Order: sequence, then C-alpha cells, then structure tokens
Amino acid sequence: MADIVTNAKARRDYHILETVEAGIVLRGTEVKSLRAGRAQIADAFARVENGEAFLYNAHIDEYTQGNRFNHQPKAPRKLLLHRKEIERLAALAAAKGHALVPLALYWNHGRVKLMLAVGRGKQDYDKREDLKQREADRELKRATMKTLKRR
Repeated sequence: MADIVTNAKARRDYHILETVEAGIVLRGTEVKSLRAGRAQIADAFARVENGEAFLYNAHIDEYTQGNRFNHQPKAPRKLLLHRKEIERLAALAAAKGHALVPLALYWNHGRVKLMLAVGRGKQDYDKREDLKQREADRELKRATMKTLKRR
C-alpha cells in the first residue's frame, strides 16, 4: 500500500469515527497522473446521492502527455462501494456535524483506492487539546531518549 496522497487536514479538523476502503472510477489519463503523484485531496469531500457515492473537489492534474480527451481536474468521481456500505455511510453522515472525508489515495494491488472516513467536526478547543497532547508526548519521548543515552 503505497500512498499517492494523504489529507493531513482531515485528522486535524475531524474526529474520525469510522473508515472504509473504496474503489474509485478513473479514466486512463487520471491514473497516469496519479502515478506521477500529481493529486490533491485536502479540500475534497464525499456525498451519497441516489444510492451512489461520489467524490467532489479532488484535484487530479491533467496528464501532461494527454491529448484532447484529457480529463477535467476537478470532475466528480464515482466511488465503488457495496450497497450496504453506502447505506451505512449515508446514515452516519446524515447526523448533524458529520461528514464523509477522504483520508488518503493509495495503490492496492495495482488499483487506486480511497480511504474514506466518517468524521465529526472538531471545535477549536478540541484542536488545542490535540496540540497539547502531541507536545506532551513529544516531551515524554525526549525525556526517555535522554535517559536511554545516559546508560
């Protein structure tokens, strides 16, 4: 599982409640552009419409050697999930303050997969609490490393 691109903003802005791996419908030029690592999903989101899941705002650069049939960079892309998974995600995302957020695009056995999460939006005080916790963990790690080096 080699990551193509990850969404760092997702874990900062949302409490991740559940994740699911989804396939994604892509054109040939999109796959070639992804092989070059030319994508961005920081502003992307997913939505369930008419029993199907779609990814919006994911930017996959046009393939440089593409011709007039090149893809649109911000086109909506269909996500491949089982019907039961789509229904469960739709029910979870329907709750107030919940959203379907892409966490990462990656390769899995030669196919592009999307790690999709149901997230609940964080408030500013939640983000500050995460920063405090991360800083405390960092200090603890430094202190342990110092004591190990003294031995």
